[in-house]
Amino acid sequence: MVSSHRPHLGHREGAVLSYASSYRQLSDAQKGRGRGAPAYSLYVNRPVGRVFAAALNELGLTPNQVSLVSAAFTAVGIVLLATVHASVWLGVVVWLLLAVGYALDSADGQVARLRGGGSVAGEWLDHVIDAFKAVCLPLAAAVGWYRFFPLEHDSWLLVPLVLAVATTVEFFGMILNDLLKARQGVPQATEQGGSSIVRSLMGLPTDYGVVCFSFVLWGFPRVFVIVYALLTLAEVAYVALALPTWFARMRRL
Repeated sequence: MVSSHRPHLGHREGAVLSYASSYRQLSDAQKGRGRGAPAYSLYVNRPVGRVFAAALNELGLTPNQVSLVSAAFTAVGIVLLATVHASVWLGVVVWLLLAVGYALDSADGQVARLRGGGSVAGEWLDHVIDAFKAVCLPLAAAVGWYRFFPLEHDSWLLVPLVLAVATTVEFFGMILNDLLKARQGVPQATEQGGSSIVRSLMGLPTDYGVVCFSFVLWGFPRVFVIVYALLTLAEVAYVALALPTWFARMRRL
C-alpha cells in the first residue's frame, strides 16, 4: 500500500535508481514487520514485491501507476473466475494473476519509498483497490460456483458470500482503526511490533496470498469448495476475535 506516513529512503521525489541500487536500498531499509502479519505476506509477497519495485522504479513507473497495474492483474483474474468454465489450467492462471497483483500491491509502496515517500492520493487509490478485491474476489468465486461447479446444494453458495462479508468488515475495521487513532493523535508506530514465526504461521489461513493460492484447486470443484469453506471459517473466526479487541482499544482512546 502507498502511504504518506511510510518511511522513505531519503531520495528526492522522482529520482530513478538502477535496479541493483533500488533493490539493495529496499533490502537495507525493509520496513518493520507488522505485529501478527501472516507468513505468506511477510516471507513471500514482500520480497517478491521488492523485486518488482526495483524493476518498475528503474522503468520510471510512479507508485500510482504500479497500483493500477496491480489492479489490472487482479481484475483479470476475478473476471476469468466468473466467466470461464472451471478447469485446472484456469485455476493456475487465476492464481498467477492474483499473486502478481498482490505482489505489485506491495511494490507500489516500496516504489513510493524509493521516490521519497507516498502521497495521500496514492494511499487513497491503494485502499480503494484493496476494497475492490476484498469484496469482488469472493463474489466472483460465488458466480463461478453457481455457473460451473456441480454443487450438491445451492446453500454452498453462502460460503463465498460469507467470506465477502467477513473480509469487507475486517478491511473497513482496520481502516477505521487507523483513522480514529490518527484523529486522537495516537502514532501509528505504537501499534507496530515484532512478529514471531509461530504467529505468522498461525495467520496463514487468513492470508490473502493463501486465498489466492487456493485457486490452483479451481479445476477440482469438490476439493476447492472444502478448502475455501475452511479458509472462510478461519476468516470468520479471526474477525469474531478481532472486533472485540479493536472495540476495547477504541474505548481506551
